[in-house]
Amino acid sequence: MIDKELILSILAIGIYIIGGVATFCGVGLILLMKGKDLWGLGEGHSIGYLFVFVGLVLTILGVLVMRILRNRL
Repeated sequence: MIDKELILSILAIGIYIIGGVATFCGVGLILLMKGKDLWGLGEGHSIGYLFVFVGLVLTILGVLVMRILRNRL
């Protein structure tokens, strides 16, 4: 049976990686899609700012969860 610690560790690393990818994709959108429509969702640079900020929050959340798991479990 899989331990609770292993599942939480995989979840924390997954959140951290998704946050990093979202951050760099957001930077790419800001630099490359200024003034262009992104699949009818809005301008590329505004969605890029959303990706950057959400990615940074996810990255910080992943690091905090990893620190909590290391210190508590």
